[in-house]
Amino acid sequence: MGAVMKPSRDIKAKGKILFLVPYPTEGASARLRVGQFLPYLENAGFGYSVRPFYTASFYRILYKKGNAPKKVFLFLAASMRRFIDVFTAPFYSVIFIHREVFPIGPPILESVLFGLRFFARNKIIFDYDDAIYLPPQGSSKAMGILKCPRKTDFIIKHSDLVIAGNEFLKEHTKPLNKNVVIIPTCIDTDNYNKAGMPGGLKNNIVIGWIGSHTTQVFLEELENIFRSLLDKNRSLKVHIVGGRLDSLRHDGLVAKEWSLETERDDMAHFDIGIMPMPDTDWTRGKCAFKAILYMSMGIPVVVSPVGVNKDIIKDGVNGYLAFHGKEWEEKLSRLVGDAGLRRSIGEAGRATAVEKYSLKTNAPKFVEALVNVGSRSAA
Repeated sequence: MGAVMKPSRDIKAKGKILFLVPYPTEGASARLRVGQFLPYLENAGFGYSVRPFYTASFYRILYKKGNAPKKVFLFLAASMRRFIDVFTAPFYSVIFIHREVFPIGPPILESVLFGLRFFARNKIIFDYDDAIYLPPQGSSKAMGILKCPRKTDFIIKHSDLVIAGNEFLKEHTKPLNKNVVIIPTCIDTDNYNKAGMPGGLKNNIVIGWIGSHTTQVFLEELENIFRSLLDKNRSLKVHIVGGRLDSLRHDGLVAKEWSLETERDDMAHFDIGIMPMPDTDWTRGKCAFKAILYMSMGIPVVVSPVGVNKDIIKDGVNGYLAFHGKEWEEKLSRLVGDAGLRRSIGEAGRATAVEKYSLKTNAPKFVEALVNVGSRSAA
């Protein structure tokens, strides 16, 4: 199901950490970059408080049309809570900022945090897993200005430690702050494991995609390929979870909303997982979590050769890289037509996920980073 972020846990041994995150448990980045590490911090003797900007009820309507008055009210309430969070920062030994402190505008609250650090003598860690120093993908010019992505570099420059999700983000960080480590977005491979779960749909082969409104646009480049494959193979289905492809009308296309409660069950029906992306500065900064999620489940993947995807996938060994439309159709067709190949590629992909991108592998790195910063704070 995924880790649930508990709001606080007081353990006196090593001081307390204030986690300032944008999203509640339902938001993947906060859940995966913070929430799933909390039990390991408890075991290491840390106390903590996790403070998301958006509440669960606000997050559920955030990206849906309508409800403008309610959204304004909830935003104002969230802003007030965030101001309180910032001014309680001196009571913590470590402040951990995931992505941002406040969702819009210049780094005003971040500046307050850095100013309070002078008196509180605490340490600040900044963690990011996307190229958020760029205008948001697909956003308008006005939204780009409102988000003020340049504040990311300000936060990087003034933090005591930066945790980057991949090498591309680390290279952006190093000219601004040499105290940077890579911790990839990882997965609980014990929990996300297709073994023992119901298999794919009987008498059907499912090509699956799971994501959100921000990345569903990447599916459009595969519209003609989906149509061709579906027309050729009536037992084939395409499942889109968390997005839509309204331009394709076909009986073999199934779209449904994502939920944390049904995420694993939805993926258990996938026989093949896909991750199409254009090659841009924004996508090169992404951490390939979608591919890692499929691989952990033992689902063979076909992905665009963009950013860290090229480091994770060895073409034809633990997954497939598809450079253009013809390759997408050829490699998907190969997997659709060969159950043994799907099984062997899926097993190799899962082995990669367990070895390099599992929670068990990366949690000790996360704890070590906080122990080192925390010990400097106490010194």
